[in-house]
Amino acid sequence: MKKVVTFGEIMGRLSPPGYGRIIQSQSFNITFGGGEANVAGSLAHLGIPATHVTRFPSNELGKAAAGYYQRVGVDTSDIQFGEGRLGLYFVEFGAAMRPSKVTYDRADSAFANLDPSEFHWHEILKDACWFHWTGISPAISESAAQAVRDAIAVANEMGITVSADVNYRKNLWQYGKSVQEVMPELIAGCDIIVCGKGDAEDILGIVPDGSTKSGWESICKQIMAQFPRLKKIINTKRGQISASQNTLSAASFNGDKVLKSETVEISQIVDRIGGGDAFMAGYIYGNLIYCDEAKSLAFAVAASALKHTIEGDINLANLDEIETVMNGDLTGRLKR
Repeated sequence: MKKVVTFGEIMGRLSPPGYGRIIQSQSFNITFGGGEANVAGSLAHLGIPATHVTRFPSNELGKAAAGYYQRVGVDTSDIQFGEGRLGLYFVEFGAAMRPSKVTYDRADSAFANLDPSEFHWHEILKDACWFHWTGISPAISESAAQAVRDAIAVANEMGITVSADVNYRKNLWQYGKSVQEVMPELIAGCDIIVCGKGDAEDILGIVPDGSTKSGWESICKQIMAQFPRLKKIINTKRGQISASQNTLSAASFNGDKVLKSETVEISQIVDRIGGGDAFMAGYIYGNLIYCDEAKSLAFAVAASALKHTIEGDINLANLDEIETVMNGDLTGRLKR
């Protein structure tokens, strides 16, 4: 099978033990995470060849971060190393009515200061069938945005499927370009995007126009009219009962109709960081293996739901576990 290639920043993740708060903690657990890399890690764990491309500092933290993803099978041979620091983020895990909280310390990282010419995309993508990026990367710096632009152009030239989670992070856009100036050109090169109503308004100025009962279907039709390359738009819907209990479902629009998944209840959340990345990895897996949209959505939702029960950014649920949830078994029976 041809590989999936992802591109984006990986950061160090520091969290107090258990459900502690930063202000009371004298030690932190460290792991590593990044939206696009989490997709690669989840796919590699499921046996799909996956390569992640990024830039790390040339120090022990950079080596540790690369090793973390290597251990789950991600190909890191195209990662660049150079000057700079590893970006960090801190996570407090919520419970009941207290939400989880993320604090970033990522300014001036090695990734933010990358040189786009370091990445030789024709070589990186030569054995790929899919390229995935997110709206976080072009928000970090102008050079990172250019690297995404270059990768998309080569992927389009080579006939490789391009997907993006276009998520808008307002506080990241600090280098003089607005999301409205940068993102439309990048979206134009995509075949599949993850996009909700909020992102559509913030990035593209598109709001429901009343043409359909569903506001989301309305914005999907407008987006596809603006970007004719797009074949599908997907999105998740989360029901927030508490920080410990959520529901999750998903929908897909193919230009003609909306397809919706069943809703899965997640009754005891362990770690919700990376849940959206697990969904995207599950959706890519479904497209590559099932070639059926309903199964792809169901698999993606089941994968994301299980990720909420696993510590760390990467979904380490195996195929049997995901397919069990996908087929409606939420009992969590003991396996012997």
